[in-house]
Amino acid sequence: MASRYASLTRDELATLVPELLLIGQLIDRSGMAWCISAWGREEMAQVAIEEWSGASPIYTRRMQDALRYRGTDVVTIFKGLQLDIGAPPQFMDFRYTVHDPWHGEFHLDHCGALMDVEPMGESYVVSMCHDIEDPTFDATAVATNAKAQVRPVHRPPRSSPDQHPHCRWTVTIDESFPPVEPLPAYYEVIEKHAATVALDPIDPADEGAADYSGPLLSDVDFGAFSHSALVRIADEVCLQMHLLNLSFEVAVRARADEAQAAEICRKQLVGIAGLAAERIHRALRLPDGVAGAVRVLELHPLLNPAAYNNAVVGDSSVTVGSSPASEDGGWVALCGPDDPSALQALVRGVDAHLDVEVTGTREAWTAHVVRRDEAAPEAGEVAVTRFSTGSAFEFEPRRSIPITPV
Repeated sequence: MASRYASLTRDELATLVPELLLIGQLIDRSGMAWCISAWGREEMAQVAIEEWSGASPIYTRRMQDALRYRGTDVVTIFKGLQLDIGAPPQFMDFRYTVHDPWHGEFHLDHCGALMDVEPMGESYVVSMCHDIEDPTFDATAVATNAKAQVRPVHRPPRSSPDQHPHCRWTVTIDESFPPVEPLPAYYEVIEKHAATVALDPIDPADEGAADYSGPLLSDVDFGAFSHSALVRIADEVCLQMHLLNLSFEVAVRARADEAQAAEICRKQLVGIAGLAAERIHRALRLPDGVAGAVRVLELHPLLNPAAYNNAVVGDSSVTVGSSPASEDGGWVALCGPDDPSALQALVRGVDAHLDVEVTGTREAWTAHVVRRDEAAPEAGEVAVTRFSTGSAFEFEPRRSIPITPV
């Protein structure tokens, strides 16, 4: 099935892709709050480790193959980070240095995740910047080279709010290092449809860059990619989100009974559905009202990529049927006539007066977007996600400069 993102212009896609990367980062701002509430800070950190380690090696290799930069060196690792929902551009402002193919460094001039966690206290900073980052950075690198090690030079807690950069890390690849082994969650997620769903290949004849096989760039210029490449990147980024969510579900279900797991996963979806809709609507300057909400539904990661989610969008409704996504039991399986809360949060991210009326069954349903006279209050799950500074983050123009070994 043709990508729903193909309906956007090249300029619109160049605007949307970094938005999607940031939305993927905000999934955890939504989900982890409910893990803290259920099990406390230390167990939340373990959920995050399993979640990212289960998903990132899979989606990192997918993007390498899509943009033809598969390799075994630090440049390949750094390119992967630039296109990873775990490191959205500018919000997680990675700066890279390459010494040779096997040695490099990066530091963060700005870490949006740190800005979110620092007000919560030093124990939460340690959980994120030490307990979570150590295994998950290596898990991301293993997609490129199992003999890669990512190690801190310095990292938070910071001695003062003025301390910059926020952190600095080395990346070293050495055959003497013991290979990094995937965590158990990886072996469950790799069996999901999301791991292997086929997307349309990039058209090499399309105007603009068709891949990222050239030099590493300081900042990826998404506007330099072709329309075809941007469509593929957008679809791949949505799959990153689905894979991360599926890995999150694996970690949550290992700790909860069915009722509690469903509640936590639903709350995570409601929070990210509403905030993602708001950012997409604003970034693309889409119309208000029912028409704008339907267009946001069409472009929302909940229902993309089209090859993974079976959704037909009409003038004022969307009809969803059985699909690889529903078989995987991810986000779309949490929507339908039994619980419209995520769809309600989504359309209210466009206009608080909007609502959905959902008909059908759990397997096949239609959501009709309608307007109410009174504005609905913001869902508590969306308010929790809005705690992140990423909710209002604005991207700025950047120059894209090749990085050469020093």
